[in-house]
Amino acid sequence: MNCMTRSLSDRQLIDYFKEKSALIESWLDQLLPAEDDPPEELHQAMRYSIFAGGKRLRPILSLATGEIFDAREDELFTAACAIEMIHTYSLIHDDLPAMDNDDLRRGRPTNHVVYGEAMAILSGDALLTHAFQILANYQSSNSDRKVRLISEIAKAAGSSHALIGGQVLDLQSEGKKVDEETLEKIHRAKTGALIRCAVRIGAIVGGAGEHDLNVLTEYGEKAGLAFQVADDLLDEIASSDELGKTAGKDASKKKATYTALYGIKGARHLAERLSGEAISAARSLTLDPGLLPDIARFIVERRS
Repeated sequence: MNCMTRSLSDRQLIDYFKEKSALIESWLDQLLPAEDDPPEELHQAMRYSIFAGGKRLRPILSLATGEIFDAREDELFTAACAIEMIHTYSLIHDDLPAMDNDDLRRGRPTNHVVYGEAMAILSGDALLTHAFQILANYQSSNSDRKVRLISEIAKAAGSSHALIGGQVLDLQSEGKKVDEETLEKIHRAKTGALIRCAVRIGAIVGGAGEHDLNVLTEYGEKAGLAFQVADDLLDEIASSDELGKTAGKDASKKKATYTALYGIKGARHLAERLSGEAISAARSLTLDPGLLPDIARFIVERRS
């Protein structure tokens, strides 16, 4: 078992994110319909949210994991872009008046503010559908892995202990006092499912064995929860300008958050513990975990 890891400075990690984000955006540009491809307004709305910025955490996790297992680049970037399309669709729908009713995302007006509610709904639907289209169309070196990859992503985006199910639990919990178990159940699904999936698909594309997949599942679950706790902290202590979205919105809607349950100090300790557990999991891979420990650290130290 190889426990040697690269430990990057904050500057080096930021540079890595910038480099990979630029590559991801280039691939997204190629994989998405062009703005002038009819219906033009729909494709413009899809691209508006996809290219609104953001950390690209999920696709970068896919890339960082795939690099460990020498995954083929075209397959890896296709899978990473599919995850980002699904994540972006979920943000578009989360911001709708019927959901979180937010008018700011990544520092600019949300999709429905610019294009109207109907087009925002359809652009989210289209991004979700297009994600599976690109997964179905790419030429895989291993058909069994391709089927497993598509199944993995569909499960993470679905209703059972996954993205949509977590959103439902989140909505149902608004204004209610929830316990630790319920809060974790919400965020293991709403936030954690896609982050766990992003890590696992990088390994699946690279042909990782079951031991390493199990290790990466634990890493993804711990990192996903750490990300959510850090997000709840930022919602309490950061400004709207820093966040690129409306600060304090969770508290105003009486959402179930880690800061509401644990307080700021308790939530900070929890985020650090979860990050540490993710790092420990990564170091139990049979191969060098590459940048996964650094990314787990970054998740809780970020400022936006």
